[in-house]
Amino acid sequence: MSTLRTYLQLLPKAELHCHFVSTMRPETLLELCQAHQVQLRTLDLDSLFDYTGLADFLDVFNAAHLALSTPQEVARVAYEGVEDAVATANLRYREYFVNPDNFVAGAFGRPGPGMDYPTVIDAMIKGLGAAERDFGVGFGIIIGINRSLPAEAAAELVRTVVEHPRAQVLGIGQDDLTPEKSEDPLRFAEAYRLAREAGLRCTAHVGETMAASPQDVVTAALELQLDRVDHGYRVVDDPQSLAAAKASGLSFTCTPYSTVMLSGWELTADHRIARMVRAGLPVTLATDDAVFFKTDLAREYVEALPAMGISAPEATAIARQGFAAAWCPEQQRQRLLADFDGAALALGTALL
Repeated sequence: MSTLRTYLQLLPKAELHCHFVSTMRPETLLELCQAHQVQLRTLDLDSLFDYTGLADFLDVFNAAHLALSTPQEVARVAYEGVEDAVATANLRYREYFVNPDNFVAGAFGRPGPGMDYPTVIDAMIKGLGAAERDFGVGFGIIIGINRSLPAEAAAELVRTVVEHPRAQVLGIGQDDLTPEKSEDPLRFAEAYRLAREAGLRCTAHVGETMAASPQDVVTAALELQLDRVDHGYRVVDDPQSLAAAKASGLSFTCTPYSTVMLSGWELTADHRIARMVRAGLPVTLATDDAVFFKTDLAREYVEALPAMGISAPEATAIARQGFAAAWCPEQQRQRLLADFDGAALALGTALL
């Protein structure tokens, strides 16, 4: 292994854009699907994880929720995902998107009683808390609005979050696509208003697909009063939108291999993420949906960044931004940043 690869792998990392169900090990996914008679289109993982676009991927992603039927299974997946990321990528902090509406009775044809909001969240907290005790990895939870559901369902979800407060639940976001296969983030403005009134942080998947416009990124950031932007790649396609995004100071959570899998974008120096970095946007790096995109956090750093022409200093800044943009309490965030700076200094001295 080259010194640069070693450096990138061993850098302490925070991941701010990962969907909880996607932290499953492939073998755990298959085991649980078979245990609960969840029908997958194939049991061959290479074929299962080949998609023709975002909508095609979401069919597999949504079906995988059916594999998690008990709190014990949720806690197991939570723990295993941290264990793997520590071993391969030196994960130190992670924030998880979870769609509670995907676990209720009837979701995607789910049989039986399903799991309600407190059950899912408390099971996640149990597994992630055990991993924090064992590996020292902090965590937070972001409640995901499923855009395939009506706007009122999103508002009701936020009301449920407020009625069942958990310190580990830090904010809300939105993912999936609308029934029209669009992003349309402003459709859920009422849910965001309720979240802000309750003191929750806000982010949104926007500007991910070519059907979105660069201006959509800026509009969503302003209208929904976002604290971060997930994806946001289209913003570099318009100078005015890019300038507005830079002026906002918002961080962007970027996921290189998801753009390869879903959009067919090659990882080159002209990739939109590389252009975002060169433009000076605060970029963080994450997996998005690791098991489904045949990736992990180490691969995003060790393979994707060099392929996009990102230098070691730029990669270090990207890794640091993951901690800087975290929504954990300020004292914890400052401790994570100090630990990162010390580790990066030692690694740089030894390896670069």
